Amino acid sequence: MAVVVVSHCHYCPTYRPMNPKSSPFLGHIPSHLGKSSSGQSIRNSVHTSRINALFWGPRKAVEPPEMDVSLGDFTLTGSGSEGVSANVENPKKISVSVISSISQVSSNEWDACNLDATGSEKFNPFLTHGFLSSLEESGSAVKETGWMPRHIIAQDECENILGVVPLYLKSHSYGEYVFDHSWADAYYSYGSRYYPKLQCCVPFTPVTGQRILLRDTSHKDQVFDILVSAMKDLTEKFQVSSLHITFPSESEWHRMKDKGFLQRIGMQYHWKNRNYKNFDEFLMDMKQSKRKNIRQERKKISAQNLTMKRLRGYEIKARHWDTFYKFYRNTTDNKWGSAYLTRDFFHNMGSKMGDHVLLVVAEEGDELVAGALNLIGGDALFGRLWGCLPRAYYPSLHFEACYYQAIEAAIELNLDKVEAGAQGEHKIQRGYLPVTTYSCHYILDEGFRKVIDDFLVREMAQVKLVTELIQDSGPFKDGIH
Repeated sequence: MAVVVVSHCHYCPTYRPMNPKSSPFLGHIPSHLGKSSSGQSIRNSVHTSRINALFWGPRKAVEPPEMDVSLGDFTLTGSGSEGVSANVENPKKISVSVISSISQVSSNEWDACNLDATGSEKFNPFLTHGFLSSLEESGSAVKETGWMPRHIIAQDECENILGVVPLYLKSHSYGEYVFDHSWADAYYSYGSRYYPKLQCCVPFTPVTGQRILLRDTSHKDQVFDILVSAMKDLTEKFQVSSLHITFPSESEWHRMKDKGFLQRIGMQYHWKNRNYKNFDEFLMDMKQSKRKNIRQERKKISAQNLTMKRLRGYEIKARHWDTFYKFYRNTTDNKWGSAYLTRDFFHNMGSKMGDHVLLVVAEEGDELVAGALNLIGGDALFGRLWGCLPRAYYPSLHFEACYYQAIEAAIELNLDKVEAGAQGEHKIQRGYLPVTTYSCHYILDEGFRKVIDDFLVREMAQVKLVTELIQDSGPFKDGIH
């Protein structure tokens, strides 16, 4: 099977999905799955101007349930894990349920689960109540756009929240960055319904992080197992084709294998901080040709009379968000993609996330001409979105705003790494090296499950090979990895 590298930079938040009919598929489909006479295609049901919710299928399409769902009560056994410093009293029983909006959980309780799951040193801003609620309140990740919130919560007998899972019932595969369009096409070709499906993730955000967020009780391993079982039960209860957990932590990915999930890996490019004191010290680790190229690119910024600024928290005003939204829409419109995020999202997220937001802007005189949005975590700077004025072209500005300013900020903030998003081979020569990302897939149909599993085994071997080849021919001096 040939290696297909999809060139997609997370700073360009859109992509044109591959034609499922022409893409290399998984293998042979089980003969017992009869082919549909309808020949219905995914592509005909998604508009490029705006993703709409389309819970559809060739036959027997089921409108997803609107009500909240109880997934049962569970008794916790034993005294729990040893050596755990509990932040809440150890529970005896928990109840698990599904909620239709994150607003049904207090921000304090949700964020306590997020912080306990990672610790402050690896705090992930995308899993906060503030970020996820901004997606819902702004109309970005809601039923109307094909992202129906179906978050799972676990409560003890005193109604303390012990665990949460960000979960969505989806009517398409857009905004996920782990591509399964060919899987959906195969389902429809053989008369089965792939959508709706369940997606455990942060919408529109290919950032690795915990997906099962747990309070630090001595029973947290049991609560983890219960929540994973609850997700699988919900897949059956909703009669959907599959459950997907995208960009989980590596430890969660390994644990999911024993729970019947198929394993998949991907690749991103991250910059690593080797205790650099400044940008020049980083450059000295690069091969001479790469170092020279970066310096030449950076010189072009001042030569164009551009001024770069890094704005954080209260420094970012409403006018900045309004202008950045124009940049964002220019990017999506030019890439034939969909504007996943609304104007309100940026205002809401900015007000809720405070100093965790870093907006890099480029000014020509008094005018904002481009910008790059970043979020600051406990040990990482996360690059999100990029855009500039319509019909404007500034050589090397994309690289400066998205990559070099991010590196300088990470050094200044003493962060371990910069995650500049999905794909983008042009990042390599600018100091960003490949790292492995993960996803887990629970497929109900046994026939399709076997076919997809076979495909994933072959794909994993290819991804590992490409990663090794890039690392061996990287932009750094010998001995620096």
